[in-house]
Amino acid sequence: MMTTLLSGSAFAQNKNMVVRIAKLEIDVAQLESYKSILKEEMETSVRVEPGVLSLYAVSDKANPAIITVFEIYANDDAYNTHIQTTHFKRYKNTTMVMVKSLELLNTDPIALEAKKKLQLK
Repeated sequence: MMTTLLSGSAFAQNKNMVVRIAKLEIDVAQLESYKSILKEEMETSVRVEPGVLSLYAVSDKANPAIITVFEIYANDDAYNTHIQTTHFKRYKNTTMVMVKSLELLNTDPIALEAKKKLQLK
């Protein structure tokens, strides 16, 4: 169970974190397949990569083909390691034809708080 992702002095010590937002539009005909592949890749990344601190994916209620992914990595090295993993490359290669558009935003974190790991069914 994760109690607090980063807060107070822990946040101050992690200014090297990489926080990115990916905005994707997915081909509606392939949406369910995309979501399944994305979920598997995210679960694997968080489980096996120490530098992947958190990954969250949500879809727009009005247009479920619009997916937003919120990514937090310990630092640049963790991010660069992540994009070289077999599971990430498999995700990219498999979903390439499903993604109609992709926008990547690099951000500066202001506050990152969490009570515990969320479980979706």
